[in-house]
Amino acid sequence: MNYQPEKEKINSSLLRQSSAFDATATHPRTPMRRPTSSQMVRHTGAGVVPAMHRFARKNLRSSVAAALLLTSLVCAAPSFVAASELPSTPQTQSESSKAVQPDVEAEASNAAAEKRKALLADATAAIADTERALEALDDNRTAEALTALAEATGKLELVVARDPGLALAPVHVSIVTHDLFADPGTVIAVLGEARKSLAAGDVQVTRKLLAAMASEIEVHTTSIPLATYPAAIKAITPLIDAGKVSEAKAQLQAALATLVITTEVIPLPKVRAERLLGRAQTLVEKQARTDAENAELGKTLSAAREQLELSELLGYGRKLDYKPMHDQLDQIEEKSAGGKSGSGWFDELMKQLSDQFKPLLDSNG
Repeated sequence: MNYQPEKEKINSSLLRQSSAFDATATHPRTPMRRPTSSQMVRHTGAGVVPAMHRFARKNLRSSVAAALLLTSLVCAAPSFVAASELPSTPQTQSESSKAVQPDVEAEASNAAAEKRKALLADATAAIADTERALEALDDNRTAEALTALAEATGKLELVVARDPGLALAPVHVSIVTHDLFADPGTVIAVLGEARKSLAAGDVQVTRKLLAAMASEIEVHTTSIPLATYPAAIKAITPLIDAGKVSEAKAQLQAALATLVITTEVIPLPKVRAERLLGRAQTLVEKQARTDAENAELGKTLSAAREQLELSELLGYGRKLDYKPMHDQLDQIEEKSAGGKSGSGWFDELMKQLSDQFKPLLDSNG
């Protein structure tokens, strides 16, 4: 077995993941190893939208607690690792995979940019007004709270008037990237150990093993449920007028707790496979390739195949769709052997790749 997940920055990255409402976080995942200073990797993060006031802080506190727990799980050196067959030295990406890494990193930024276009300014401002009303009630400034609630209501009415059929008004987006640097053989080994530990009743060991089995971009969108939130806000004004401040505060907190978070998953093996196949297609279409270019083509197709295998093992998409894609790769390798060139050879494979992941990309949860 020749696995050693590449360098990692567990503590920082997990804590960045915990602030998913405020920032884009990237952290390589790796099964069951204590990070060392020699295994650190460049960590990237960029802000997506401003922080979302109290509801964000509430979620952030919960997320930080969860992240700290994850940190203890990943960074601890479990006793079973010593008996494991998994190697403990870092694995590096292939040169072909490294070549498309900038494209992979750009995918997260592009996903955030696309989602930001859908954010509604009035809806976002209504959340800020709700938070302002809650803070005013904390200080018993009821008149200011009533003004803020009136402004929130007015903005939500504008949102509904512009699009009466809109169910969820997006107000915030964040990106979290989990990047697993592992070859298929290693993933098979980890899954095998997970099955053994689960069969033995070692549930916590199984959790730790499976925690790293993801390589994806998660796009989290927070939205206002327009069927309930505006009415909930309106119902608070009579409570304040009646002097029931504590009850009004509780209702405001409850309203903020109804914000809906949907998640779109973009599998990174799919992104890498697409980029690698694009490079391979350029080489295949080139006539009179040099020996070096033929060698590069072979490595690129091999790297693309490995990404498909990794994607299948990690459970992205439907397993029955992978064999046709591998068959297409076999045909391309055969057609391009000996320096032969041609066009249109990748069309069916790229369509299969797109269709394979479309149900996953379209689903929110």
